[in-house]
Amino acid sequence: MKQGRAVRTRELLIQAAADAFDTTGFEATSLSRICAGAGTSMGALTFHFRSKDALADAVQQRGIALTEEVVQQIFRTRQPPLETVIAITLAVVGLLEESSVVRAAAGLSRERVTTSFPWPSSWIPVIEDLVVREPEGTLNSGTHPRALLSLVTHLMTGAEVLIHTRGEVAGPGHVHAVTQVAEIWDLTLRGVSATVRLPQQRRTEARARSVPGRARTAPDGAV
Repeated sequence: MKQGRAVRTRELLIQAAADAFDTTGFEATSLSRICAGAGTSMGALTFHFRSKDALADAVQQRGIALTEEVVQQIFRTRQPPLETVIAITLAVVGLLEESSVVRAAAGLSRERVTTSFPWPSSWIPVIEDLVVREPEGTLNSGTHPRALLSLVTHLMTGAEVLIHTRGEVAGPGHVHAVTQVAEIWDLTLRGVSATVRLPQQRRTEARARSVPGRARTAPDGAV
């Protein structure tokens, strides 16, 4: 009975910490607030976690585990690589909307830059593998796998930040992030225009900005 009670207490602390980290961030969250959220004493918290960093590690590990479970469920369906990439993107964004533990894991990965448990490690390696395995000829001419990986990374990061800053309260006209990401994928797959292309000058400027040591200031009139 004591062991079962200890397990429940630990789970309550992880969930309370995730809720607090998700709302106010790592630095602004106090241990007393986590205790209040879990309905436990400070002694119970320090019994399970020696510090706030240790508790944050546990939240990140739990968020990674939840994300990896969803990613692997989709991966095992054995869809074509690009379809799997899209399905993973939508599923993970949906998970971010639903789970404060996953949101906290993502946010803590940004706050605690030296963490040993970065949340993107739960999906980036699988996406990279799928992109590399995309059969030659299935992507449009000129589409580089690296650009596809960048698209996924920006979609995930943008959705995570949007969900975090918007909060869970849906106001008038609220559109879920997963719906927005689905619309972006649809737009990407169909293409925005058959005639408009990024000017060569802008392509050159973008490449120059990506090289370390190059000037990063845009020329006059550039956006």
